[in-house]
Amino acid sequence: MTPSVWTPTRRRLADTALAALAPVCACVLALGGLAVWTATGNAGTPARIGVTDARLFLPSRGVPETAAFFKIINAGGAQDRLMGVTSSDVTEGISLSSHRMTTGGAAYRWPTESLSIPAGGTLDMSPHSSDVTVPAAARWAEGDLVPFTLHFEHSGRMEVLAVVVRPGSW
Repeated sequence: MTPSVWTPTRRRLADTALAALAPVCACVLALGGLAVWTATGNAGTPARIGVTDARLFLPSRGVPETAAFFKIINAGGAQDRLMGVTSSDVTEGISLSSHRMTTGGAAYRWPTESLSIPAGGTLDMSPHSSDVTVPAAARWAEGDLVPFTLHFEHSGRMEVLAVVVRPGSW
């Protein structure tokens, strides 16, 4: 009896070529997609955060909390997250909040651990979306500048001055 020897036939060669075709096509598509992504400037660009329109609502007499709002712009190619906010004017109690609605149409504040800033997008805080809840200080007056430090997941810290404004005037 002679040992079995593999001999290439047309059928075997065709089967081998078809088996190799799927991974080769997947690689070509993936590389093409990465090439387009890189050519448009999105590959490897980290989050680039900028903050504008920093406002702090003038606290109402007898109300223990007020709200600060920031417009956070991400001009980079990767998303970032606002993880927290601190201030040298406020010793503790600052928190991030998003606003929710009840089925009856009433709004309420919902504490959150972080707020997302999408790549190439904006987090525009407002009384209708999200805010930074701040313990009220009676010493603040309209027009005062209050320092805040915004802490981002990827972009680190950013120092910002918020102007004190009357609610409804902004």
